[in-house]
Amino acid sequence: MQLAAAQLTQHLQKGLRSLYTLHGDEPLLVQEAADAIRAAARAQGYTERTVHTVSGAHFDWSEVLAAGGSLSLFADKQIVEIRIPSGKPGKEGSPALQQMAESAQGNDSTLTLVILPKLDKMTKGGAWFSALDAHGVTLQVEPVERAALPQWIAQRLARQGQRVVSGDEGQRTLQFFADRVEGNLLAAHQEIQKLALLYPEGELGFDQVESAVLNVARYDVFKLSEAVLAGQAGRVQRMLDGLKAEGEAEVLVHYTLSEDIRALKRVKDAMAAGRPLPMALREQRVWGLKERLYERVLPRLSTTALDNLLHSAHLVDGIVKGLKAPDWPTDGWQALQRLAFSLCQECAPSPAGRGQG
Repeated sequence: MQLAAAQLTQHLQKGLRSLYTLHGDEPLLVQEAADAIRAAARAQGYTERTVHTVSGAHFDWSEVLAAGGSLSLFADKQIVEIRIPSGKPGKEGSPALQQMAESAQGNDSTLTLVILPKLDKMTKGGAWFSALDAHGVTLQVEPVERAALPQWIAQRLARQGQRVVSGDEGQRTLQFFADRVEGNLLAAHQEIQKLALLYPEGELGFDQVESAVLNVARYDVFKLSEAVLAGQAGRVQRMLDGLKAEGEAEVLVHYTLSEDIRALKRVKDAMAAGRPLPMALREQRVWGLKERLYERVLPRLSTTALDNLLHSAHLVDGIVKGLKAPDWPTDGWQALQRLAFSLCQECAPSPAGRGQG
């Protein structure tokens, strides 16, 4: 049984199941979901808890299986928690998890909690995961995307009795806060908690937030790609500065940008040859958010513009490897910025529909 994260609280109020599986790559949200399940279990008499971390191929699964079938003298209900940081239970772990899943039904004395990282489609199709899903509750914890981050911050502030001022200044405050913490949700949570220590309940002004919230944003090249395709110039600049400061490899940033340019060109060529856009996107393995971004920008991208971007990407490839190109910066990061901004400008929404950068 699959459950959305937003439904967990309501689900727990109705009663506990004996098996829960959490998977996702946002540690804060996974931890909070696990804490909620543990708290509900403790309230229903699950007083004992054992934790097993699967550390490698030589992990002893018999210990976990034994824990699920035994109770101490001091408890009649227990939580058995299994953490698999790699997301791979291994040859012995797969049948062990299937056995645990099957024995969980009807077992009112043991609550099993399995915690996993983000899983790919192939792993979720495996027999062990299918058994966990079939016999228990599965919760996929999704990250908070940049567009949803201001609202997430506002909700967290409301929990501690605080709110930003209303109107445009409030929106500016939340956007500023989001820029400072993007890509680092755990630090964002800590910064929100810090505001509760610094200021009383009630309204927060921009100056208060600006003086208190540290710049703890963390960026990755894949999010940079999304920002460029969305035409968010201000965010692109912040991300490039952040990636440079964090020591990200120039060649990896270039690879990400050039892959988008090449994919856009291939889809455009396929469309010119008569392929419907959805089919062309599938053939280039463009999914999810990128699929929506490609659908928006492709109609406005001319073949000439894509050819020019492709040529620029070729030149920047040489620059980040130490070569020089006429009329281009010799510094790799400056060249990457120019390439990113060229693509960003082509992808930018019309002024009427342009959102927060």
